[in-house]
Amino acid sequence: MTMNTLAPQDDTLSSAPPSSDVIVVEDLWRTYDMGVEQQVHALRGISVRIRHNEYVAIMGPSGSGKSTLMNLIGCLDTPTKGRYWLNGQLVSELDDDQLARIRNKEIGFVFQTFNLLARATALHNVELPMIYNGTSSAERTQRARQALANVGLEERMHHKPNELSGGQRQRVAIARALVNSPSIILADEPTGNLDSKTGMEIMGLFDQLHAKGNTIVLVTHEADIAEFAHRVVHIRDGQIFSDEPSRRFR
Repeated sequence: MTMNTLAPQDDTLSSAPPSSDVIVVEDLWRTYDMGVEQQVHALRGISVRIRHNEYVAIMGPSGSGKSTLMNLIGCLDTPTKGRYWLNGQLVSELDDDQLARIRNKEIGFVFQTFNLLARATALHNVELPMIYNGTSSAERTQRARQALANVGLEERMHHKPNELSGGQRQRVAIARALVNSPSIILADEPTGNLDSKTGMEIMGLFDQLHAKGNTIVLVTHEADIAEFAHRVVHIRDGQIFSDEPSRRFR
C-alpha cells in the first residue's frame, strides 16, 4: 500500500492540528546546497502525522532521507520549506535556542552509541537533562533514581558506563530519555551496537514503555527490529513510499 502520510486521514492539515496528534508535518522539504547551481533534495514534500501513544518505525536505505526526517522530528535541524508541529507547537519557525528548549522538554533521544558521559555514574547521566532545565538537585536525584528503577537498573545506578554491559548502557540511555516525561521517544538504531539477544531485550523494554503510554518513533534499517513497532513506514528518495501495519499487528 503506497501513500504519503504515516496516519491515513481525510481531513486537511490546518494551523491548529488535532490534539490526538503529537507530530504533524506538512509538505516538509530539506534541501542542501552542494555548490554552484547544485542542490540535493533530501526530503521532498513529506506530510506526516503521528498520534499520541503510537509506535512507528521509519525505514529506508542509505540516502533515502530517513535520517534527515529524524533530525527534523528531533528538532536537531530545520526544514527548508514546510511546517512541523510538535505537541501542538509550531516548531519549524523557532530559532536555535528555542529548539534546544523544545528538545529538552519534549523529546527523549536514544542513540545507537548510547552517548553517555564516560566519567559519570548512571545516576548522573540520567540527571543531565534536568540539570539543563534547572530542576533542583533533590528532585533530579529522586526522578533519576525512579527512571533507572523503571528500566531495571536500580542496583547499578552508581556504576560508570565502562562498568556496565552494552545492554545496561542502553537502559541508562533509555532512562535518561524518559526522565523529563517527553512527548516522544526518538530512537535511532537503538540495537545497532548490541548482540541479538540483548537487542531483543531492549526491544522488549520499548514494548513495555509503549504499553505505559509512551509515543515511540524508531529509526532503523533492520526489518526484524522495525517489526516491533505497530506500523512500518518506508522512505525512498526523500518521500514516503509505503505505510503499513507491521506483521505483528496485521
